[in-house]
Formats: sequence, C-alpha cells, structure tokens
Amino acid sequence: MKNILIVFTGGTFSMKIDEETGGAVPFYQGDQLLEMIPEAKDLAKLSCYQFGNYPGPHITPEIMLELSNKVNEYIVKDDVDAIIVTHGTDSLEETAYFLDLTVKTEKPIVMIGAMKTSSEPDWDGPTNLIDAIRVVDSPYSKNLGVLVCLNGEINAASEVTKTHTEDIETFHSLDFGAIGFVDREYVFFNRAPIKLETFTTGKINPKVDMIKVYAGMDEKFFKFSAESNIDGLVVEAMGVGNVPPAAFEGIKYVREKGIPVVLVSRCPSGETIDTYSYPGAGKWLKKEGVIFAEFLNGQKARIKLMICLGITTDEEELTDMFEDE
Repeated sequence: MKNILIVFTGGTFSMKIDEETGGAVPFYQGDQLLEMIPEAKDLAKLSCYQFGNYPGPHITPEIMLELSNKVNEYIVKDDVDAIIVTHGTDSLEETAYFLDLTVKTEKPIVMIGAMKTSSEPDWDGPTNLIDAIRVVDSPYSKNLGVLVCLNGEINAASEVTKTHTEDIETFHSLDFGAIGFVDREYVFFNRAPIKLETFTTGKINPKVDMIKVYAGMDEKFFKFSAESNIDGLVVEAMGVGNVPPAAFEGIKYVREKGIPVVLVSRCPSGETIDTYSYPGAGKWLKKEGVIFAEFLNGQKARIKLMICLGITTDEEELTDMFEDE
C-alpha cells in the first residue's frame, strides 16, 4: 500500500449547511473528513496535513505559493509516495496550475474538490477522494505533472477549466480532452499532458491585472490599470487575438509604460495567433511586443505571468517562457 499524504485546504469538500443561514460554510477538518470516508483507508496508508479551511474564492496567489512550498517540502520525503490536495472548485484550476509550474517531481500529485457538501445526499467528495487514491496508485500516474480528478475524469492542470457553475461534471479540458478516467477500481490513461514545464522560484509578483475585451471597448480600463502600479497585464482578446482599435490604443499605452502584456482569447477554447493585420489585430499587437499565451486561458496566463515575473523582468525571457518556437 502506498503512503499518500492528503493536504486539506478547504472548499466545498469540507463544508456543511449552516442551520442558521441555510448556506454552505467551511466546517470539517481533514482528520474528521477521513473518518467520514472509512473505505479510503482500505486503499492506502493515508496521512493528513491540515493546510487550511479556505473557500475557493479566498485563495490568493500568496496562499498558492505557501501551499507550493509545503508540497515541495513533503513530496521529497521517502515516506510520501504521492500527494492529494483537496481544494475549493472556484479557484482549483488556478492553484493546480500554480503547483504544476512550481513543483518538479515524478511522484503523482492529484487535486480534487467537491461540488456538493457533506450535508447533501449526493456528496461527491468521497468518490473523488477514492478515485484520486486509485489514480496515484497507478504506475502510469508518474511524471504527468499535477492532475485534477473529479467525477471520474482525469485532466492535466495546465489544460483543465471549470465549465459549469454547479454541475458535478464541470471540469474539462476543452482543447485536448481528458488524459484519462476512473471506472470503478480501474484507472485508464489515454495520453500525457500536451505541455509540461516547471520553474524554480521562491517568489512571485502578484501585481498582475486581467482585462476582458468587449465590443466597442475603449482605452480607459487599460490606462487605469497601467496607472495602478501593476507589473504585468493579461488581456482576454476576441477570437484568435484581436481587439477593437480604441482598446489597442489602451494596450499600446500599457506597453509604452514598459509593462509586459500577455494575450489570451476570451473564447472557451483555441489558441491566440497573429493571423490578422487590420488595426487592433494580432499582427499589430505582436508588433507592440505583446506576448501570445497560446492555449492558456486568462486565469492560467495570469498565474504563469506572476510566477515568471518573480524570476525575471526581461521581456525576451518572458516571451520565451510563454511562446514556443
């Protein structure tokens, strides 16, 4: 039996319905949750680390860095074969990608959550935990980076996103599909993640804004952001990477301040490329030194930019970190 450390950070997995308010609130600690899922102890030697009891929206980049440091501390121990992290689903994909970029190990790391609380009869927390234990127990789960496993679907942290506000079947990789799945006690892997990369750093720069482009947008939000002491900006552009002409002037203003700009698409899937050359289109943005983030969505590009800015402010180096030749 493998030695698996379960790091509890909170989220709906740890919540129950509060009788006074009628809403879900953090309640259970990790050891209490394990007592509520006794069948998990038959599958592996489980140990528990209570990192926190945060709702997903309360997670910050600083907390992600603290969690990364803790995971890096434990994953090298001889008596830890794998780590499972419980997390709130609202920010799970961001924390998963943060860990994916900052923890270098061949050992399996799987992040899980729950869409239902323990007060509900269809609480999905126990199934997700048992599935994750089976995933890390598979010999094929090594060297895959951080994985996300909910509702029996295994996705790469760099590819997965939350697609529905409350459906249990919410986490999907829209561009490339799941890398595997769990069917009862069996684990199947179809492929490896499209891209795996890690960065060695002890700090991040969280002063990164994100702006979503819309039809008829002007430059005001870009100028406000540039004057707000930021060190980086992520822009969710239209289509493959195009913005309205007035918004382009705003991006140009940001670039004139020497602030790196990373471009993603507001579309749920697809990459950013400089296909078009009309005013405000990709080729104009590329000429201004805007970095194209390929298949990353906005929240993931922001995570990566914060990490990269903790390593370097050189724009050529930043571009190389995002754009494959």
